[in-house]
Amino acid sequence: MNGSTAAPLKTANDTAVNGAREGVVPEVGERAFPHRDILRWVYLVRIGLAGGLFAGAAIAWSAASPGQTLAASLALVLTLILTPISYWFTHVRQQLAGSSFVYAQAIFDVLLITLVVHLTGGRESVIAPFYILLISAYTLIFPLRGGLLVTGLACIAYIAEVVWGQGTSVDTVVALQLGIFVGVALVVGLVSHKLLETGTVLTSVEHALEQLRLDTGDILSNIPTAVLTVDGDGCLAYANPAAERLLGIEAGVWMERPVLDKLASRSVGLHRALERTRDFRMPVASAEIEVRRDGEVIPVGISTAVLERREGPPSVTAIMRDISDVKRVEQLRQRTERLEAVAELSASLAHEIKNPLASISSSVQQLKLKEDVDDDDRLLSRLILKESDRLSRLLSDFIEFARVRIGRRKQLDLREVAMHALNVVRQHPACSGDVKLETKLDTDPVLFEGDEDLMHRVVTNLVLNAVQAAVPGRTTKVEVEIFSGKMESLPEQFDIADPVFMRVSDNGSGIPERDLTRVFDPFFSTRPGGSGLGLAIVHRAVREHRGAVLVTSDERTGTRFTVCLPGKPPPASTAVGEERCGKG
Repeated sequence: MNGSTAAPLKTANDTAVNGAREGVVPEVGERAFPHRDILRWVYLVRIGLAGGLFAGAAIAWSAASPGQTLAASLALVLTLILTPISYWFTHVRQQLAGSSFVYAQAIFDVLLITLVVHLTGGRESVIAPFYILLISAYTLIFPLRGGLLVTGLACIAYIAEVVWGQGTSVDTVVALQLGIFVGVALVVGLVSHKLLETGTVLTSVEHALEQLRLDTGDILSNIPTAVLTVDGDGCLAYANPAAERLLGIEAGVWMERPVLDKLASRSVGLHRALERTRDFRMPVASAEIEVRRDGEVIPVGISTAVLERREGPPSVTAIMRDISDVKRVEQLRQRTERLEAVAELSASLAHEIKNPLASISSSVQQLKLKEDVDDDDRLLSRLILKESDRLSRLLSDFIEFARVRIGRRKQLDLREVAMHALNVVRQHPACSGDVKLETKLDTDPVLFEGDEDLMHRVVTNLVLNAVQAAVPGRTTKVEVEIFSGKMESLPEQFDIADPVFMRVSDNGSGIPERDLTRVFDPFFSTRPGGSGLGLAIVHRAVREHRGAVLVTSDERTGTRFTVCLPGKPPPASTAVGEERCGKG
């Protein structure tokens, strides 16, 4: 940014300074000098001179010659015609005055002052010093060369008045006056030139600072990071749109008003961080706070900076970012690690236990067939066999959970996989009651690469889990939605290419908030008789496809599971345990 603006600014400076050296008149209205103000005073002095000349001629009407009276009247008429027209052009219409316009004004003013000097005594006139005012004014408007031209015109007019108008010679007094004219022009011209250079540089710097302010404002307005500044008195000094959204405040309403109490109602941690930084001048490098917004608590990462002031307490700037997705990613990573550990343990234990269990079951069956077994022994035998079968099924689930791996990868249409799984689920005894299975499928194929059997189990487990969450006395409604997503549908920490989604929603009683973080843990189940491995298998199967599964739940609306899968094959270098996610 700096590199792109420095060259044009320097060019503008050089152009303005070179123009001053070459005698180009800066346009009236430029900020280098207040040219309009100078011209306004020129107009006023001009009218004053013409009016004073005419008034003097009128008072001394009897003593004045007809020629003098005519000259004074003509000067007043021309002044009253030219001056309003010039003022309308430069001040009413705000037009930029060029060289020709200003030179014409200078010539008229030189002639007017010369006429006044002629009619008021020539070289003895008290009006002669007005040449100095005229030279000063136009040297300020023009660069040095233009000022010297006006000075030369004034000197010629004064010499003509002295030599031809009065028939006298140029003596020491007249020469001294001419020297003063030229000296004033040089001094004022040099000062004007330096001021022009300085003013141009200051204007360029001001433009650069304004552009920097605009660029900075645009950046702060568009970044997702919240930036908030509170001055030493606790009043809001700045808040970008991201901070307004995060904290639920309006910067326009709270600007330059005490805002710490309002911030404390949103986040006690933010309030403490701002006060600590201000009071002890100890910035917070990195911390985590909670922000309450719309009835939910959002984890936010925060850092602060101290902005010292010459007087009073320093201002404090807080930089905040919603880290909900980061926390979610961390939870997914920890969940994956736990599942990997449990899977390995399950596989080992299942193999070690299943063989002895088969021997126990076989031995009990042999004992049950003996003729001298009484009824109590037969009852105990049936109980042992029943529990052995249950334990055997549980061990089979363990082995199934441990062996969740992609076997054959091929391109599949998620819609077809889901519909085939739904046809199987409809035959399940859990769907024999008042259950409605609805589908909402994308019109176009929803393609991904994966294992058809594994994804079939994912759909089956999720839909059965939704059906079994039914509320007694209420019609169970389960909706399966399949669609292709965009990158905007994912949290920013995830970069799944061309994601595809499957959402399974139910209208059950929901999952308690305390259990939401455990639903994918092995052996965790809130349903009587459940093994707690169904959702754990879903999680592992989705992870094997380099995707992620999320859950959201509410007691009023039910539960929704969202599965996100990559529509394109993942890179070969992607780690097996890497977690990815779509919005739930």
